[in-house]
Amino acid sequence: MGLGLGALLKSGALSVSDYDAIVSINIFIALLCSCIVIGHLLEGNRWVNESITALVMGLITGGVILLVTNGTNSRILVFSEDLFFIYLLPPIIFNAGFQVKKKQFFRNFITIILFGAVGTLISFVIISLGAMGLFKKLDVGPLELGDYLAIGAIFSATDSVCTLQVLNQDETPLLYSLVFGEGVVNDATSVVLFNAIENLDIANFDAIVLLNFVGKFLYLFFTSTILGVATGLLSAYIIKKLCFARHSTDREVSIMILMAYLSYMLSMLLDLSGILTVFFCGIVMSHYTWHNVTESSRVTTKHTFATLSFIAEIFLFLYVGMDALDIEKWKLASSSPKKPIALSAIILGLVMVGRAAFVFPLSFLSNLSKKEARPKISFKQQVIIWWAGLMRGAVSIALAYNKFTSSGHTEVRVNAIMITSTVIVVLFSTMVFGLLTKPLLSLLIPPRTGLNTSSLLSSQSILDPLLTSMVGSDFDVGQINSPQYNLQFILTAPTRSVHRLWRKFDDRFMRPMFGGRGFVPFVPGSPVERSVPEPHLGTVTEAEHS
Repeated sequence: MGLGLGALLKSGALSVSDYDAIVSINIFIALLCSCIVIGHLLEGNRWVNESITALVMGLITGGVILLVTNGTNSRILVFSEDLFFIYLLPPIIFNAGFQVKKKQFFRNFITIILFGAVGTLISFVIISLGAMGLFKKLDVGPLELGDYLAIGAIFSATDSVCTLQVLNQDETPLLYSLVFGEGVVNDATSVVLFNAIENLDIANFDAIVLLNFVGKFLYLFFTSTILGVATGLLSAYIIKKLCFARHSTDREVSIMILMAYLSYMLSMLLDLSGILTVFFCGIVMSHYTWHNVTESSRVTTKHTFATLSFIAEIFLFLYVGMDALDIEKWKLASSSPKKPIALSAIILGLVMVGRAAFVFPLSFLSNLSKKEARPKISFKQQVIIWWAGLMRGAVSIALAYNKFTSSGHTEVRVNAIMITSTVIVVLFSTMVFGLLTKPLLSLLIPPRTGLNTSSLLSSQSILDPLLTSMVGSDFDVGQINSPQYNLQFILTAPTRSVHRLWRKFDDRFMRPMFGGRGFVPFVPGSPVERSVPEPHLGTVTEAEHS
């Protein structure tokens, strides 16, 4: 019964290919552990963050493998877009929605949508048109209209993780909410755009096809959101009504995790945007479902989702570092690295122009719509928002592999050029722009005197704030005297009026049915059942209702 690995190999129970796979997985897991340890040791460093650490570790590992294999291979694992979209991306996006501080997110919702959706479309148009005009001069190869549009969608997807690691939500709540919110909406918009382009009839492109494209984009956007909200509400209703905690808290934790993953897979099954679906499922679960479980389950779920997201992020950057040295793609792309590097420089230039084309004009429009009492986006904050969106990461890599390779491999020269150029853009933007992020933010937003900035940084995880206490992170805008809801008020303060109307609707209809803040799970024989809450707390248990 206790056969060792050597015995299994001798008996033929484990093939050589299986053994190689086990060795590769062991090495990769060891590298993940090393990235976490080194990232912890460099936590207070002015220049380095965990994303850069993982990339550097990947590059070093890829170089070692190249030497060991005599220049034939640089990777331990072969990239698969299925691995990314089915296993790695869902925990990252769900945790972003689950941990979001909703009050800040929805208070700035209109500006976030402007940046994340409208801004992404502007960037998409500029990158696509620029690629059409400039790529031909480099003799990249035969690219069709659909390829240029896909390139626009691929490089419109931002990665603001480096900036979020440095920003402190308590010091700059407006800036953090805008950078965080735009990043999530941007990823969703880019993937929806990419999927719509893949189904576009390029050969017969006309006004009707364009209208169908816009209709498809809007359909994916709204139906994906509705599916995520519905799945989140269903999980809240099930946990509230069935009271899993009376037998086992493991069951309610399992239901939360599985329902979150189900929302993503249902969206993929229906050809919708899994990113949007799982993000809004995370928001709804944190508003209702999370409050319906016991205290121990709340702690467990919060840290479980954050941990899975953290590991997935490190995994992706580690792989990108190794894949950057894939000798097969470099040989196929060009006899010298000049062409991929030149192409990457053009793409980075277009990315920078595309960001500037919408960040500053849309910030101006957003400031015009705000009252004097509401905080406006300063020019320094606009520069930080522009900078935060210059970095490209996992989504760009995954979309590029999806478009230009088959199971991580390609034998077409133009495809190899696009993959190597994408890897260069991701490496350069993450490492160079990422290294400069902390000094830039310190210059534009000097840390407050008397605050220990290193301790503030060490208390934050990759996607940790917008976060703080989830108990106090509901959709409310605060306790304010309620004015009359007349037409003038709604027109002059639309965001606040929507919050107030939502709060009334939520308290009257949604929370009684789906639970949420103020609902205490009923566990027979527990202290909660026997306790009598103080009047000023206003907490009502199910035991009291009965």
